[in-house]
Amino acid sequence: MKKLVLAAFSFLAFTNAFAQIDHTEDDQSLTKKGKVFLFWGWNRAVYSDSNIHFKGNGYNFTLKNVSAHDRPTELSFNDYLKPDRLTIPQTNARIGYFIQDKVAVVLGLDHMKYVMDQKQNVGFKGNISDPTYAAMVQPGQVVNLSDEKFLTFEHTDGLNYVNIGAERFENLYHTKGFDLELSFGAGLGALIPKTNAKLFGNERSDRFHLAGFGADVRTGFNAIFAKHIMLRLEGKLGYINMPDIKTTLNNRPDKASQDFFFAQANLGIGYIFGFSKKR
Repeated sequence: MKKLVLAAFSFLAFTNAFAQIDHTEDDQSLTKKGKVFLFWGWNRAVYSDSNIHFKGNGYNFTLKNVSAHDRPTELSFNDYLKPDRLTIPQTNARIGYFIQDKVAVVLGLDHMKYVMDQKQNVGFKGNISDPTYAAMVQPGQVVNLSDEKFLTFEHTDGLNYVNIGAERFENLYHTKGFDLELSFGAGLGALIPKTNAKLFGNERSDRFHLAGFGADVRTGFNAIFAKHIMLRLEGKLGYINMPDIKTTLNNRPDKASQDFFFAQANLGIGYIFGFSKKR
């Protein structure tokens, strides 16, 4: 994770420095004020370890340094291209509007998936009143999460980051019928996960809920063909803080909280267009 984050920050620094080059050629028509772009793509993500705090009737404890992974859908035509299954994989959607030349406001949805690693030992601090589950805390205050009776925990439908951001575009290469644009910017937004959790044998909780907030920085390369078709490769670094994660059903007060960093790689296709002015 440390190597990935370091590489990503180096990439951001390099591309932002490169963007300072003054391009004097008149090649900016694709990013003129009033242009719009739509984008649909897919992502892979990695997450930093996090402390997860659980609180409810009869328990109040923290699991320390919990690791997790994403869950990409196996590549197939049905899951990635059929209209009724487009949101099953880890996906990204964007709509951007250029409020001035080279600068766009972008509304996005990052549909990531977060799955707690089940085969791990984690630190434990706190108390559990139920003797069955209290007995699963080993000497030295450690819990083996391989026993799914204690906990299963994932945001798999998904870790939904609804965000708004600003992006600047710089032309790197222009020729007839092809442009290469560098984009970079930042965003912030809300986390609305559908958390799939089962704690201490309670009925599985699996519902959407406004759980917290996030922020990110992003940079990307946009290959544009015939002035309209866009292929985008994007890297993103971000922070997520969710203080109100629902872990049980029936409006019980039980909840969890966690915060962590993420790194994301996105690849997808988009379309750029403008609105014709009335004469």
